[in-house]
Amino acid sequence: MSDHRLLLLDVGNTGVKIGLAREDGLAASFTLPTDPRETSDSLGLKLMDLCRFQDLAPADVEAVAVSSVSPPLNPIISDAAQRYFGRRALFVPADIGLDIENRYERPQEVGADRLTAAFAARRLLDDERIIVIDFGTATTFDCVQGDAYLGGLICPGVMSSARALASSTAKLPQIDLRLEPGGLQVGRSTKASLNQGLIHGFAAMAEGLVGRLREAMGGSAAVVATGGLAGRIAQVCAVLDVVKPDLMLDGLRLAWLEREARS
Repeated sequence: MSDHRLLLLDVGNTGVKIGLAREDGLAASFTLPTDPRETSDSLGLKLMDLCRFQDLAPADVEAVAVSSVSPPLNPIISDAAQRYFGRRALFVPADIGLDIENRYERPQEVGADRLTAAFAARRLLDDERIIVIDFGTATTFDCVQGDAYLGGLICPGVMSSARALASSTAKLPQIDLRLEPGGLQVGRSTKASLNQGLIHGFAAMAEGLVGRLREAMGGSAAVVATGGLAGRIAQVCAVLDVVKPDLMLDGLRLAWLEREARS
């Protein structure tokens, strides 16, 4: 069992996170842009290169597990997995079930990423109530109680907000979302004002909404943050208990292992 080698793909609207893992954990992760022009060959060759970069022969990959919120890419991923790795791509939750009760009014409306994150957080923490915040294309708040996914909130994302500002305001500069030491500062340039406003603004949003969600859920809740900007926002956000940038990839790994244990 310890020699299992897994290729994991978390396919989002703007980026594809790729993980190489063994049973005991993630060995490496990479991020590529989500490209609508992607073909099965271009994707397959990229994945092979990443495997070789980690000294992993494509033939040694035992399974390809996928969480995707980009349906047009799903057949491309399936073709690439079959052609370049000789494996059928297994998607959550259709092929790899997630052992968490889905209490959405229309369960099929929940994105695979949100459900996988909730499942992973449940496996990560013992707390009765958990809130998962994903600072991705959108900022999502997902609520877990016991072994059930309750639902959550969908808010604007940090980068999508920055792009919306830039696209509608010609004089706004490109920003890097850098944090200055010393906490919140009054911005003395447009760039500094944007950086301070976006990072501290989303931190304050997280703090405020976590407080309201805890009240709605009926008690205290642990908070897990994921997504590319989670680490940066965690520096100025008091409510984030655990920062796990690769939470979705780890959820895919755990879900596949549980599937294998049941078979």
